[in-house]
Amino acid sequence: MIAYLDCFSGASGDMLLGALVDVGLTVADLREDLSRLPLSGYELAAEEVRRGGIMGTHVAVKTEGDDKQRGLFDIIEIIGKADLPPEVTGPARRAFERLAKAEARVHGHSVEEVHFHEVGAIDAIVDIVGAFCGLHRLGIEAVYASPLPLGGGWVKTAHGKLPIPAPATVELLHGVPSYGGPVEEELVTPTGAAILTTACREFGAMPPMTIKAIGWGAGSKEFSHPNLLRMFLGEPAARPREQQLALIQTNIDNMNPELFGHVMDELFAAGALDVFYTPIVMKKSRPATLVSVLAEPALVDTLSDILFRETTTLGVRVTEVARRCLEREWREVETEFGPVRIKIGRLNDEVVNVAPEYEDCVRLARERDVPVAEVYEAAREAFASTDEEK
Repeated sequence: MIAYLDCFSGASGDMLLGALVDVGLTVADLREDLSRLPLSGYELAAEEVRRGGIMGTHVAVKTEGDDKQRGLFDIIEIIGKADLPPEVTGPARRAFERLAKAEARVHGHSVEEVHFHEVGAIDAIVDIVGAFCGLHRLGIEAVYASPLPLGGGWVKTAHGKLPIPAPATVELLHGVPSYGGPVEEELVTPTGAAILTTACREFGAMPPMTIKAIGWGAGSKEFSHPNLLRMFLGEPAARPREQQLALIQTNIDNMNPELFGHVMDELFAAGALDVFYTPIVMKKSRPATLVSVLAEPALVDTLSDILFRETTTLGVRVTEVARRCLEREWREVETEFGPVRIKIGRLNDEVVNVAPEYEDCVRLARERDVPVAEVYEAAREAFASTDEEK
């Protein structure tokens, strides 16, 4: 499943959440995910509103008052304590890291010295984490977006009166096609820019896709045009058979093996597509481990830095590789133990691979005190029966 964001009126955290809810994410699921954050003092509210004659969904984070200034490491700690999958916590953490670097460049501080004001408040944390929760819940594997209108004028911030687009927003949008107008207002917020530049593969025309659903996320203000963000959800009409990726590898023969688990977690959280370890024998017959990391080429520097920081390696090898993937989709089936998500792999529209979600099976097995293999098999049988009915 892919998503295309038509940002004709810009993008903000509440608009993105509204579009996700309008396109099919349930507010109950969003609240359940966000309840895992160690945060209190806020309420999530969603309502249908009209903007310029078009109905959309506005999602608001209502707080009781939050004047606490949080630094990057405060927010990373909050995200790290949430019982959420790495597909959510990894991008959310990267979004705030991007924000911190942008703020540091604008104000002449180090990343450690940056104290977020607006973007460190509860509503901004909920917006960013909630956006990635929604993308994960809906099974969206790739996000694309249109060029961004930045608006104009001035905005009041904790740093005083600043030009629009805000300096931190501009820093985040390096390399992103953008344009001025159409109103003298802030159309792309720092929170919106952080989410988009972390989640989106490309900015430009809508890619070929078979549209399955359309959602409209409403902004808080009324303009002379509909203040909405339109989200198209669907399947790629022509998915490339090959994807060019980077393979980062290093041989390690002098590290405490207990640390390898932490290294893998850090690599996945930073966006690695796959991480695997292979036992090898090096010079002088030393047993060693070959660390292999598969990732988007843009993440080579980030992932290499993690290997240098978290392991004993003195160097890494980077090669370009091609990956071929089956078309994938998610479906939820009902079993006697509860609902289980199923990942389906298709080759030319033919189902060739069916895999129940491991985490769902483990959770239900613990809740019902049954072997996980029993839940796993029940999920496969439930999928087979529903597939036959179709």
